[in-house]
Amino acid sequence: MHNIQARLTEGSVPRQLAKLTAPMVWGILAMMAFNVTDTWFVAQLGVRELAAMSFTFPVIMVLISLGIGLMAGTSSVLARAIGEGDRRRVRRLTTDALTLSLLLSLVLTGIGLLTMKPLFRLLGAPEDLLPLIGDYMIIWYAGFAVFLAPMAGMGAIRATGDTRLQSRLLIGAAILNLILDPLLIFGWLGFPRLELQGAAIATVAARAIILLAGFYALQFKMHLLTYRAPRLAVLWASWKQVLHVGLPAAGTNVIIPVATGVIVSIIAGFGSDAVAGFGVAIRIEGVSLVVFYAMSAVIGPFVGQNLGAGKPERIAEAMRLSALFCLGLGAILAVVLGIGAESLTRTFNADPNVVHVGATYLRILPLSYGTAGIVMVVNAAFNGLGRPLPAVAISVMRTLVLYIPLAYAGAALFGLHGVFAASAAANVLVGIGAYWWNRQVCLHRLLLRAPPPAQEQPLQS
Repeated sequence: MHNIQARLTEGSVPRQLAKLTAPMVWGILAMMAFNVTDTWFVAQLGVRELAAMSFTFPVIMVLISLGIGLMAGTSSVLARAIGEGDRRRVRRLTTDALTLSLLLSLVLTGIGLLTMKPLFRLLGAPEDLLPLIGDYMIIWYAGFAVFLAPMAGMGAIRATGDTRLQSRLLIGAAILNLILDPLLIFGWLGFPRLELQGAAIATVAARAIILLAGFYALQFKMHLLTYRAPRLAVLWASWKQVLHVGLPAAGTNVIIPVATGVIVSIIAGFGSDAVAGFGVAIRIEGVSLVVFYAMSAVIGPFVGQNLGAGKPERIAEAMRLSALFCLGLGAILAVVLGIGAESLTRTFNADPNVVHVGATYLRILPLSYGTAGIVMVVNAAFNGLGRPLPAVAISVMRTLVLYIPLAYAGAALFGLHGVFAASAAANVLVGIGAYWWNRQVCLHRLLLRAPPPAQEQPLQS
């Protein structure tokens, strides 16, 4: 297959996983920097502007979750098609996934613009902030197509096993956003001072660059696109295959911010200092877990290609090695963060109460980071196998069934220590169960050559 190769089905499994993960670490760090940059520059405008932007976060997180789901669905079906060596089907699926992303973006943009004021009133935004929120969200909604389409494109690139290109695109977008933010927000170098509108325009412009660069790579470097119009039945079959994984994956990602909101409400009962300390700790945690995020991003394509190529033994080896790596890295993080808990928290805020809460979190939660990493990897592997419902069940079990009820009980019995211990317990219990479940699938269904579910049908353009 010219330029569409199943590059993940041969060679050393540990070497390939390491080679895939390393670039993704930098790409994910770039995306974290993207969000931090926007928040920091907007904070310089004043409290009202920062508050207005903060009200947009829940809505944007839901839309981002939809994009992540679309990326996961695209990556899953394409990786399996690449593993099977079906060049025509790969091109058809890639093109149809991009078409689906554009259509969905238009629909969601329309819904967002029509429901903007009622939605933000429902979220508790005061009337005086609605104009500022509108300044930001009108542009963000209008540019949603250049956000969602690159997510599908990234899924296609990721499916090929080329994480270097994806990382370069994300880093390039973060750098462009860093340059454009002060120019458009504050009006530097002769640019108009647009304040919140400038932040939104910078974000859309950076995403547009990803779209253009990604489209160029898909068309001219990887030859993953086709311009042959499909029959309606073929187009619908493509969309169903992408959404079969994409919708549950989106739901899985939505669960996390919803559960976090509930936990924040519990912690708020201990005072604003407790919320501030928790906020600092979870930001430190986000950076600490970046390698796990990167691993979860690459394990899906690896699993998909090897499933398509009929090499389940490589999938089983990858899951075993990934679990061992997660436990080892988790142990290191537990030691490092436990020792540096107070000093790390103090770099963000020196208030003694904030430092105490943040340090307490960083001494308890890292004990479960290894199994939390296993949960991430297992969920991504199930998506790569084209079996998204186990990933949804795992996320529901961890957050809604265990974490939230245990957090309420822990808060009543042991205070904040109980809340944080509840999270750690949920990570450990579900991490063990998730790994066992995945091993059952790999060993009993794949290694014993039982046929996979036939939700995918051959496509012909």
